[in-house]
Amino acid sequence: MRAAVVYESLYGNTASIAEAIGRGLRSTGMEVTVVGFDAFSPSQVVDLDLLIVGAPTHAHGLSHHATRETARDDEQNRFEGATPEPGLRDWLHDLPDGAARASVAFDTRLHGPKLLTGSAAKTIESKLEDHGFQVAAPAESFEVTKENTLAAGEEARAEAWAADMGSLLETVLDEEQAP
Repeated sequence: MRAAVVYESLYGNTASIAEAIGRGLRSTGMEVTVVGFDAFSPSQVVDLDLLIVGAPTHAHGLSHHATRETARDDEQNRFEGATPEPGLRDWLHDLPDGAARASVAFDTRLHGPKLLTGSAAKTIESKLEDHGFQVAAPAESFEVTKENTLAAGEEARAEAWAADMGSLLETVLDEEQAP
């Protein structure tokens, strides 16, 4: 099974979670690419069995030009891979038909109810469905602190979540392919 974990990251937290998800999926035997969205053409999704897309939650949803600019200008931001323009929102807009391929969304966000914090993952999930992708598992959120660092244990949780999801997807695909 071929999978890609495609992400946008402004402070490095989403990149770290994406790498952990990649490790979890690889532990199930999947062939996995983990890559920033700007290095993965939307047309490449046609070669995948599973597309996982993640982003940080900014201003209650997906980042936009102003939130990316704020992150890039933040003197405390040490992440060298600050998101280029245009952002993930535009990348999602350019996706080809998903042809019912499996997809999953994730985000990083502050602790609290989604009603108060928002969720980039919900927007990602909706956009993937709009392009004909099949949601294989509910969107997942991973917590960051007010200091823009991952909350303790979130990388391990992401890796375990991905391993569980990968095992389940492998089982479902095996059953579908059985005579």
